Amino acid sequence: MPRLNQIIAVEKGIKSQTMRELTDAHHLLQKESQLAGISRTYRPRDEDGEQYPPESTRVQVKTQDVIRRTTDLLTRLFDVVATKDYANCEAKADVVVAGNVLLEKVPVSYLLFLEKQLNDLHTFVKKLPVLDPSETWSFDNASDSYATEAIQTIKTKKIPRNHVKAEATENHPAQVEVYYEDVVVGNWRTIKYSGALPAARVNELLARVELLQEAVKFACEAANNYEVSDQKVGKTIFDFLFA
Repeated sequence: MPRLNQIIAVEKGIKSQTMRELTDAHHLLQKESQLAGISRTYRPRDEDGEQYPPESTRVQVKTQDVIRRTTDLLTRLFDVVATKDYANCEAKADVVVAGNVLLEKVPVSYLLFLEKQLNDLHTFVKKLPVLDPSETWSFDNASDSYATEAIQTIKTKKIPRNHVKAEATENHPAQVEVYYEDVVVGNWRTIKYSGALPAARVNELLARVELLQEAVKFACEAANNYEVSDQKVGKTIFDFLFA
């Protein structure tokens, strides 16, 4: 008996061939000249009259023949697709992760859905924001996010000062130079917060996704190895349509 994966492998080729030949058949039936035929002979009124050879054109395309060929072609396609779809209802496999059954008797159609979703999820997890490795982070319950240790920094302010270069005299005013001095006026206490995740956590999530991806692929292979029963529904359909 054929396996489901074998039916899936040939289905695409049969579909392409069927659609191509169906299109050719449709175009063929639009050529009215090939559907038409004629036969005519000439008989003069008088025995001594001029004779003309008979003329004839054979019918090159018969609609009933095209229907028969098309029916045979579509019957094969209908049977192959039915065999696959009927088997898809029966083909199931367990998704086993690290020796434990995570999902039991999963239909092959859902396994294929899972496979695609996990590919998208892998991309999503791989791009999760990661905490800046140059900082030391710990989880802060109050802010429900990660935070660094508090860092103290001083706040300075430039204060103008006067420097007397020359004292005032009876004839000249004092020569004063203004300069600015940085004076500590306070302290900053800084804590950085982040909604990103530690790199170790992102790597852990990524490993879990990849582990499940592998398990789903194995399950798909197992389900696709299911022995199918050939379905013969095409003849029933076309016997009804073209009876």
